[in-house]
Amino acid sequence: MRPILISLLLFMITACEEQVDVKSETVFTGSTMGTTFMVKVIDLPDALKPQEIKAEIDKVLKDVNDKMSLWVADSELVRFNQSKETDWQQVSYDLFNVISSANEISLQSNGRFDVTLEPLIKLWGFSKEKREHEPPQSDEIKKALKAIGYKKIHLDQKSYRIKKDEPDLTINLSAIAKGFGIDQVARYLESKGVGHYMVEIGGDLRVKGSNAHRQPWKIAIETPTADSRSLHSIIDVETTGMATSGDYRNYFEKDGVRFSHIIDPLDGRPIRHKLASVTVLRKDAMTADALATTLLVMGEEDGLKWAEDNGIAAYFLIRSQDQFIEKKTSQFHAFVQPLNK
Repeated sequence: MRPILISLLLFMITACEEQVDVKSETVFTGSTMGTTFMVKVIDLPDALKPQEIKAEIDKVLKDVNDKMSLWVADSELVRFNQSKETDWQQVSYDLFNVISSANEISLQSNGRFDVTLEPLIKLWGFSKEKREHEPPQSDEIKKALKAIGYKKIHLDQKSYRIKKDEPDLTINLSAIAKGFGIDQVARYLESKGVGHYMVEIGGDLRVKGSNAHRQPWKIAIETPTADSRSLHSIIDVETTGMATSGDYRNYFEKDGVRFSHIIDPLDGRPIRHKLASVTVLRKDAMTADALATTLLVMGEEDGLKWAEDNGIAAYFLIRSQDQFIEKKTSQFHAFVQPLNK
């Protein structure tokens, strides 16, 4: 979900709540990771000064960018990608932790999540190095597939070192780092004694406790359409991370065929099924972020089964002619509140 929309929807939801026994709410906003963020703190402790909290939030997010962004020229990840070294390389604990978590999900999902997809992302014209939106040739896809693979990344858990099998192997953490950044801000707030908050970056978020109205946080799920912005469902949550992955904003069309930026690592092509978006609830936003992309790649049948089998709280919106069919795992069922109720 886009940040402007979620901010508007959160405002609309809050405005509709009964104005009884309202707690104080402090809001911090800014830009990070190519998008915007919003942090809401309920009953900020008297000992904490808002300007100092904002400065620390900015510092936390800058640290994440400096380690994991492909848009920061000298980030730790960029330096690793540019290196042709195939021996062990020392990395920060944070970068190691995110790559390790990504590889674990790759292993569990039989490769449907893969952070080495950058050659395919570039080939299809969805990277920072923009190219003409033209479907690549089959031989180009086969060549790019040979250059990727999460199994080509090796991890030394004892000393936080990583190495790659091939000099040109690169890592793209765009499907997991945003969630990690959310978690880092949440950890900072909790270290300061904040017990009720919402941290949102680019539509993904993490909440704890209750909102200013002493009620569960009410979070909007967008209808997955490219030409309009509307609210599909509201989720009541109290302490969880949440991420939504969709194929309906970043895509191109050629000869009447729609090509999404969500690429299946198994065949190197954009997904072609009817699943439009997946929302995942998880204790931490980082895992929710990665799992939402994983399930979207899997599709409406395999994704739903895998989520159910693995105890994942997931909500699927599936295209069906001019409407969307919603399906959800048993773990998610209690959270969703349709608008017409």
